[in-house]
Amino acid sequence: MQPLVMQEWPYVLPPCPEWHVTDRAQHSSTAHPLSQHDSVSAQVEALQDGAGPLCVIPRAPSSATGLRAPLEMNLCWNEIKKKSHSLRARLEAFSDHSGKLQVPLQEIIDWLGQKDEELSAQLPLRGDVLLVQQEKETHAAFMEEVKSRGPYIYSVLESAQAFLSQHPFEELEEPTSESKDVSPRHRIQNISRFVWKQANVASELWEKLTARCVDQHRHIERTLEQLLEIKGAMEELSTTLDQAESVRETWEPIGDLFIDSLPEHIQSIKLFKEELSPMKDGVKVVNDLAHQLAISDVHLSMENSRTLEQINMRWKQLQASINERLKQLQDAHRDFGPGSQHFLSSSVQVPWERAISPNKVPYYINHQAQTTCWDHPKMTELYQTLADLNNIKFSAYRTAMKLRRVQKALRLDMVTLATALEIFNEHDLQPSDRAMDVVEVIHCLTLEEERGILVNVPLCVDMSLNWLLNVFDSGRSGKMRALSFKTGIACLCGTEVKEKFQ
Repeated sequence: MQPLVMQEWPYVLPPCPEWHVTDRAQHSSTAHPLSQHDSVSAQVEALQDGAGPLCVIPRAPSSATGLRAPLEMNLCWNEIKKKSHSLRARLEAFSDHSGKLQVPLQEIIDWLGQKDEELSAQLPLRGDVLLVQQEKETHAAFMEEVKSRGPYIYSVLESAQAFLSQHPFEELEEPTSESKDVSPRHRIQNISRFVWKQANVASELWEKLTARCVDQHRHIERTLEQLLEIKGAMEELSTTLDQAESVRETWEPIGDLFIDSLPEHIQSIKLFKEELSPMKDGVKVVNDLAHQLAISDVHLSMENSRTLEQINMRWKQLQASINERLKQLQDAHRDFGPGSQHFLSSSVQVPWERAISPNKVPYYINHQAQTTCWDHPKMTELYQTLADLNNIKFSAYRTAMKLRRVQKALRLDMVTLATALEIFNEHDLQPSDRAMDVVEVIHCLTLEEERGILVNVPLCVDMSLNWLLNVFDSGRSGKMRALSFKTGIACLCGTEVKEKFQ
């Protein structure tokens, strides 16, 4: 419904001096009737006091004509005084027309004050669509009532305008209560001044009421629009949250997932998080609208507040669940994935601890001795046992025995050359100059050791890595050529020498 635009009061009542100046300009050639009467009365009284018949000293009549002259003069004076009093009575009766304006003006002032209080009682609005719609209908009826009263108010104010045009007043101080005798002229000016004040008050109250009606109508329309927007947004958010929570219920525990499927699950969670980004904007919009309503002194109803609070709580819980799920998947992929070294932590026993340098090269910490070293504790023991073979006389046999002991310790004697070649092909190690990092070496060794059906895979993989790094990367740069890796594995694999040279 379009807002009812109240017609403004077309007559601006000027202040007292302007009324006087305007009237004097319009009636500069004609004095006020009551003023003229006062002037004539004053002249009559002066004549009566100075030369009237009551002051004439009768002398001895010279004739009959001389006796009738004073009597006729007395009759004339009495007639003049009678007419003067009659004229004053008529003028005062004409002035009493103001009484017909004072009562309606006061009634209008009281009515406008009452309606202003009723309009204030309609606020504040309650934050519910149905309640605001009811308030809109109530306010529309209120505006119709005010609008229907407008013509009557305009007519009374126009009558006051006409009365003040006929009875202007000067900006003089009102007579005090001590004055016992107030002239009719002063009394009519006091009445005009009082009517002027009433008309000004009524005009100001009318303008204020009509302006407030229009402003409140706009406020109700704007509030209803925002509440409808909030309601629709909350319904949409609730539906989206239900769907997202149903997806969350389908998530499997991290421990039940295959290691190879971890990257796929991580990517799936990231896509799911991106799909929910519009919901984040929707939640922000709803909260902003609720904040704007609160600034306008419109607070959501208990039901709407509870719904909004639940949406915010569910959204925060969903975000926390997604972030926690993504973190768990990434941690699992880091610790147990193909590029992880977590499973190699069991290759050492207390007080030793396996640690990893920034370039992924492992080193070992002895918490009891508070020392660190690049070699595995078992590798150190292996090197010590190799010293026992130094007593072998011939170097070829001595070297062969040492390699055999290393081969047995690393369990590479259980890996065939065919298995090693298959692993090389799977990892595309044909370009011999290609550099391999520690993670890739561990992955290849893990596959080889698992296919060799070993008892302690972490220990064998860690010791094999330690031996390869000692031989081909003594500086622990974390890189070695593919040719070096293949040469080391081929030398220690469990295949006859003839087959290795073919």
